[in-house]
Amino acid sequence: MKKIGFQTLGCRLNQYETDSLVTSFTKAGYDVVPFEEEADAYIINTCTVTNKSDRKSRNTVNKAKNRTENPVVVVTGCYVDSDREALEAAEGITYVVDNDRKSEIFSIVDAHFKGEFIQPTNLVGDRFAYNTAVDGFHTRGMIKIQDGCDNFCTFCIIPHVRGRAVSRPVDKILDNVKKAVAQGFKEVVITGVNISRYNYEGVSFEDLIEQILNLDLDFRLRISSMEPEMIGDKFYKLLNHPKMTPHLHLCLQSGSEKTLLKMRRQYTYQQYKDIVTKVRSTNDNFHITTDLIVGFPGESDEDFNETISAIREIGFGHVHTFPYSRRKNTRADRMIDQIPESVKKDRAEQIRNASEECKRIYGQSLIGQTERVLIEKVIDGMAQGYGQHYVPIQFPWDGSNNEFVNVNILGLSEGDDPHLIGATC
Repeated sequence: MKKIGFQTLGCRLNQYETDSLVTSFTKAGYDVVPFEEEADAYIINTCTVTNKSDRKSRNTVNKAKNRTENPVVVVTGCYVDSDREALEAAEGITYVVDNDRKSEIFSIVDAHFKGEFIQPTNLVGDRFAYNTAVDGFHTRGMIKIQDGCDNFCTFCIIPHVRGRAVSRPVDKILDNVKKAVAQGFKEVVITGVNISRYNYEGVSFEDLIEQILNLDLDFRLRISSMEPEMIGDKFYKLLNHPKMTPHLHLCLQSGSEKTLLKMRRQYTYQQYKDIVTKVRSTNDNFHITTDLIVGFPGESDEDFNETISAIREIGFGHVHTFPYSRRKNTRADRMIDQIPESVKKDRAEQIRNASEECKRIYGQSLIGQTERVLIEKVIDGMAQGYGQHYVPIQFPWDGSNNEFVNVNILGLSEGDDPHLIGATC
């Protein structure tokens, strides 16, 4: 039995694609082991969204090459599409597989162990040819509905490495959801690169969500990271559906109107606030989380302070903070008013402090309420999982994982990364 180790960097879409590959290897009898252990093959699903992501990708590849003697090393993901030539020229890498052909990695590795070498570029690419992820690393079933992006924000490399936007057929998505629930997943997560722009033969994003919610199956639906655009009145109504979780990760990137314009975002800060107001009209405690970039070229102290004010005005429950990272082939890389790294670092720290303050305020707002928790793991009699508002919760439990349990929220832990503390009802 050959051993396969996986390491995934970056977004939920990468996580979904890795989970699908894990399922293919497991079904074929391979032994999937932790990446830190010795294995016959290592598959690294890389990210290139920032310079830091590039470094992590390179370091992870080097670890795989040196972990055991002559392993099969497969490098895939966005870093491949960003720096393919360097990876193909590097020693110790067996296969370099782009995003379009990532779904073929099982066939490539399986053939290799049977004595056949398949050149990845000779294969036909298909960004949706993934099996339903059953044996992956997550208790929530992720469903890919879309890939690529046409927005070309001035800071973003993703359209260059993931390609133009393409939507998955509706029937394939619905079938994927049915299979995921049949395999025991109790929560389904919709993922993609720019999911709010989903459109397949006239079926919009909100039309698709409506069809998923109307499936006669027992599950709850969570929407992964999305852009605050192409959101219609139907979507706000769908947020009241009993299967829909009251949490959205709406990417803001900046609270400054001037900076948003330079980023070439598809909305203003005022429009973003209007969306949040409509979302929270469905549920006062609706959980909004976001991404913010600090130190974008030309960001003044005033622009930055507007972003700090936005964190408190919106009341985000969590903020992913990214110091601006220059990416080749993007417009922002050619802007002349680049911000010093020391300023970016200081501003990122201020954002994190403001975010932690808001996170604690939001967590405290849930004390005294009941959360329906999906248990992800149980360690020494303590269950860990997420309620419908997507806040981590711990409580005493002598049962198993992957169960829904109603939990009374009693308090909030101390420390920099607080979690809710509860007890079963």
